[in-house]
Amino acid sequence: MNYHDFPNRITKLFAIQYPIIQAGMVWASGWRLASAVSNAGGLGLIGSGSMYPDVLRRHIQQCKAATDKPFGVNIPLLYADIEKHLQIIIEEGVKIVFTSAGNPKTYTGLLKEKGITVVHVVSSSKFAKKAEDAGCDAVVAEGFEAGGHNGREETTTLVLVPAVCDAVKIPVLAAGGIATGRQMLACMVLGAEGVQIGSRFVCSEEASSHNNFKEAVMQAAEGDTMLSMKKTVPVRLLKNKFFDEVKAAELRGASPEELQQLLGKGRAKKGMFEGNMDEGELEIGQSAYLVNNIQPAAAIVDEIWSGFCNARQNPLKL
Repeated sequence: MNYHDFPNRITKLFAIQYPIIQAGMVWASGWRLASAVSNAGGLGLIGSGSMYPDVLRRHIQQCKAATDKPFGVNIPLLYADIEKHLQIIIEEGVKIVFTSAGNPKTYTGLLKEKGITVVHVVSSSKFAKKAEDAGCDAVVAEGFEAGGHNGREETTTLVLVPAVCDAVKIPVLAAGGIATGRQMLACMVLGAEGVQIGSRFVCSEEASSHNNFKEAVMQAAEGDTMLSMKKTVPVRLLKNKFFDEVKAAELRGASPEELQQLLGKGRAKKGMFEGNMDEGELEIGQSAYLVNNIQPAAAIVDEIWSGFCNARQNPLKL
């Protein structure tokens, strides 16, 4: 099957086979994961938020060597070296950029001038409209079930996706708590034209996240994640010793400055990349509960797509 067999605006926009996008996650999605997802027919994204500029350049070059399929880079707009990252993306000829955690108006025009397709991650229909007005080609409507940085409004994917689809004319990708083909179908019934999935790909063989973190994700039960750090930058965390410290600080009314000091530097790297399950920040979505094995990324893409097709043919289970 090629992308013409499932023609919608997302597969056409990215020239991909399946409307399945792998999220650009810090400390998990380097060139190995991105190229593997792209080779499997989805769209792989390099997560630049945890990379120094020279590291990002190396990952882009290695991804280009590993796949002849489209891939992209995710850039958190709050990143300190954002302009260096953008320059490297332009120099290396990356054709797709997903932006998040900031105002899309700041850089979308520059990227579009360079012929780059731009997608912005939003947590409300208000910001979806702003992304559309800024010239973005599509938006990701990310519900608060998602891992990593999140919206303060705590709007769920089930509510957010139809609201965003009603608010904008550009294509909408659904994200947040999605790990299966059945969930993908549900989001597309709500109006999305594809999905962005993060947590499921954390437990792929190609993800650069530490095996300790992957094991913790697979062992997660319902309710084992919670949105935290709402006074600074909201983030969904897997509960551990560090999470308990953050929760205690929040309950006693800690200031944003105190919370930022508690977070410190390198906390996410310590947990997700180095495997310190007590002291590390463990960013993961609610769909961790649905993840119970480690597979090659291609098998995950196939599993999601097969589940979507089966659910589409047999939508009711009475």
